[in-house]
Amino acid sequence: MLEELGAQIWDKSRVVLVMDHYVPERDESSRKIVRIAREWAREQALPHVYDSQGICHVVLPQGGHILPGMFCVGGDSHSPTGGAFGAYMFGIGATEMLGVVVTGEIWLRVPDTLRMHWSGSLPAGVTAKDMMLHMLARFGMNGGAYQAVEFCGPAVQALSMQERMTLSNMSAELGAQAGLIAPDATTVEWLARTGAQVPDIEGWETDADAVCTRFEFDACGLPPMVAAPHSPANSRPVGDYDRVPVQVAYVGACTGAKLEDLRAAAAVLRGRRVAPGVRLIVAPASLQDQETARREGVLQALLDAGGELHPTSCGACAGYGNPMGDDVTVISTTARNFKGRMGSPTASVYLGSPYTVAASALRGAISDPREVLA
Repeated sequence: MLEELGAQIWDKSRVVLVMDHYVPERDESSRKIVRIAREWAREQALPHVYDSQGICHVVLPQGGHILPGMFCVGGDSHSPTGGAFGAYMFGIGATEMLGVVVTGEIWLRVPDTLRMHWSGSLPAGVTAKDMMLHMLARFGMNGGAYQAVEFCGPAVQALSMQERMTLSNMSAELGAQAGLIAPDATTVEWLARTGAQVPDIEGWETDADAVCTRFEFDACGLPPMVAAPHSPANSRPVGDYDRVPVQVAYVGACTGAKLEDLRAAAAVLRGRRVAPGVRLIVAPASLQDQETARREGVLQALLDAGGELHPTSCGACAGYGNPMGDDVTVISTTARNFKGRMGSPTASVYLGSPYTVAASALRGAISDPREVLA
């Protein structure tokens, strides 16, 4: 389309190309898509290209590309992940992306803000994924109304950066345009490790007198949550599922296979084996996180428990590479469990935190991780 328009990229230094959905190439269609991307990157001499390095929502911040105060767009619905760093970031389609690549601009109506205020602190074995599944149970998948959702309060401030990324990532499931978290010392420390030039974070927060719709939550009493087929909003406490048998446990995707997610799963499975008949799939979200997990012994703990190591790509979350078969029951760390998304339309996919997925793999049925961690 650029060639047809006779147009040029407005600023190559501000364009990042990530190949994550169709790698490793498994058929002629995926080979063609990846070949086009690689050839275009070479022709344009793009300075920021990540080929099979991991999932874009994790690779981008690890490369120091997302900073507080930025206005960013991505070609994937989970692009709001950037909001965890105090950037206003959202997903757009291919035609809009063409316009941004050529002009560096996009039209946007300033949204209202919905503030999700979390007081207290999370119990052991309960994570940001459980927080989000709880909010989805309350508001549904259109509760964000294409507005800007802000996550705030002591429980949010206590989260690590990768846990904050999970909240912002799944604001897409809430139907929000962006999922924002005010940058703080945790943000600065994390970004400094990437080598990024971290800007002054003062002012990148909601004004004290801003008009917002505010909702209150208490993290202290939050149980592990599980979303039943076929919607992330179909969420209830893990105890409501009464040990539903599972055949596959999937630790993968941008939402659930970052380094801290892998650590959580390993905390449950270290020195143990998954139940007979359960397939444990581990697909780290980036090569960087995979290698760190390997150095720490986290990855080995998952493999010793019976895990299969899969590529650092979108993989089964997008129904690619290792889709789930007919009539199988899956417990997954992914963000979505729509019918047929991970393979066969007859597969039943439940969503949970890495702790819950690991505990369920251990026992062969959906289980409360607090019982294993106790």
